[in-house]
Amino acid sequence: MPNALSNCQSLYLKQHAENPVQWYPWGDEAFAAAREQDKPLLVSIGYSACHWCHVMAHECFENDYIAGLMNTHFICVKVDREERPDVDQIYMESVQMLSQSGGWPLNVFCLPDGRPFFGGTYFPPKDNGSGRVPWPQVLMRIADFYQRSRSELEENAHAIQQNILAANDTGDEDAHWDPQVLIEAAKGICGNHDDRFGGFGKAPKFPHAMSLDFLFSLRNAKALDTQADLAKRIDSVLHLNLRAMAHGGIFDQVGGGFARYSVDDYWLIPHFEKMLYDNALLLGAYTRGWLRFREPLFRAVVEETVGWLVREMRHPEGPFSAAIDADSEGVEGRFYVWTPDEVEAVLGAEDGKSFCEVYNITENGNFEHGWSNPALTEADFAVRESMAPLREKLLAARSQRTPPGKDDKILTAWNAWMIRSLAEAGFYFGNKDWLNMAVQAADWIWQQNSNQSLEALQLHTVYYPETGALIDGFLQDYAGFGEACLTLSAFNEWLQPGSSSKWLERARACADAIEQQFSDQQGRGCYLTAEKAETPVARRKDWWDNATPAGNSSWLHLLAGLHSLTGDVRYSDALSQCLPAYNQYAKKAAMGISHALFAAADHAIGLVVVKYAPEADIEALRSAVAARPWRRLSILPASETLPDKSFQLCVGSHCYPATSDIASVCEKI
Repeated sequence: MPNALSNCQSLYLKQHAENPVQWYPWGDEAFAAAREQDKPLLVSIGYSACHWCHVMAHECFENDYIAGLMNTHFICVKVDREERPDVDQIYMESVQMLSQSGGWPLNVFCLPDGRPFFGGTYFPPKDNGSGRVPWPQVLMRIADFYQRSRSELEENAHAIQQNILAANDTGDEDAHWDPQVLIEAAKGICGNHDDRFGGFGKAPKFPHAMSLDFLFSLRNAKALDTQADLAKRIDSVLHLNLRAMAHGGIFDQVGGGFARYSVDDYWLIPHFEKMLYDNALLLGAYTRGWLRFREPLFRAVVEETVGWLVREMRHPEGPFSAAIDADSEGVEGRFYVWTPDEVEAVLGAEDGKSFCEVYNITENGNFEHGWSNPALTEADFAVRESMAPLREKLLAARSQRTPPGKDDKILTAWNAWMIRSLAEAGFYFGNKDWLNMAVQAADWIWQQNSNQSLEALQLHTVYYPETGALIDGFLQDYAGFGEACLTLSAFNEWLQPGSSSKWLERARACADAIEQQFSDQQGRGCYLTAEKAETPVARRKDWWDNATPAGNSSWLHLLAGLHSLTGDVRYSDALSQCLPAYNQYAKKAAMGISHALFAAADHAIGLVVVKYAPEADIEALRSAVAARPWRRLSILPASETLPDKSFQLCVGSHCYPATSDIASVCEKI
């Protein structure tokens, strides 16, 4: 019999609608039931493309005996973390406090009022020798302890709640931002680099695109002119990372796009889910990589990732779907892996053998069951290029397989990050179709997932094709979409002269809404949730990047960009008020705040604005700018009178005399 999730729109919740567990969706009904029955809440959080979420569901939540234990002793709540980042953040932080680790599925035990007292991630159904306590034992121990030692659990919950609240405070409220910490932060990030295989730290390896973005920005700093060793080090870290991922199995060598992360040190075997946000962030990083290194492999990665995006993720109206599952036919990665016989059946013996040699497809396999996940072993890009027709044939053959599931929900923040990267790629690669796709997606968000008729802009966090917009937006939605609008304002004059003002006004509307609904009037930064929102356990500030940029990090980008383009001191004042929160974090945990450091570096170096006079050759300017290393830049029509066909360059607060000599403009960028 279906449980209470059967009427939910979330694909993840629907995946659990037939479980024998009597799941509730997150909401008042679950809390009321916990109070009335005096049972602890069991809050289980995941997402539709999560492999280990599926594993625990099959092993535990579909098991009648285990479900009976859960139903008898707990009020069980299922949460889609992508719908409710506020719920996920609170409980993830709680579990990290308790166990110094986190991940999904996230299973948290709470008092009836929602305060957590214990939790973990994946639990097996029985002892499998991994050292993890079996899920039935966890359930019985918690249920027993709840009855016998309730007061201790109350104390645990109170301590966790106080620690969560304390994390809103970033330290010395009288501190001033010191731009010198950017150099220290870069050294710290580079010091954590794997110089053999690329990436940061040991397996599992995540792309850390935001750390790469920060290093790309800092690479423009004048301070590095006198620190040749650090400049060289940054270049090495950036180039090795991008090249290693582009060669690895984390990149879909046949169809384009990136998987979530690698389970090994070599980028060979990923967890195969593909998330829109990862691909958005990596698309931006590879665009910057192309501009700095002119590595043809990086350009190919951008083109093939956009090809995947258009082919598999784009809704007909313009926005992009959230994710593609890791599993198909009940097996992780089955859609993507090959045996030599399968390859030769498509390509023929000779071409098949060549492809297998270039892409590490062997008789023994590099994955499970003799399968291989393609990974590029050939350093010569010309050889890779010669394989393009073979990749197309394999892609066509692969399309006949049973595909993994796709989560079609449209998330505002995730689309915003893709809009930003797609617009940049379109501009720098001279592809108007890409830039136009970014415009269409942003217009769709504005028209379908927002409400402009209220006193302040209201964004929604998610849109389902069947029911429309749901759930009030979070800080990351407003700040991320504001960033996207600034990017379109920066580049869309090339596509549609005169259009930048529309996007700038939309960015300002996002900033105004943040100031009204999310800002802390007594302290630094902004809260994740709006002031009117009901928040579980505590109202939290969003300082730390995770898989996606933190809301306050995106807020810094929005403030820096708006101040650069408008000169409005409100934005510079808010930026100055927020930046000192990151002083200590930059010294001690720079990778956790990389998107904020990215904004701080752009601001310290000076954002570039190029104003153009009527009939100036914007395409010639675009082409010249695209021949240089990346730097944060906007192209806008001049509000003041300039000589015909001329340009005026402004860097930070300094503006140079107008000139029609594009080369002289670009020399100063």
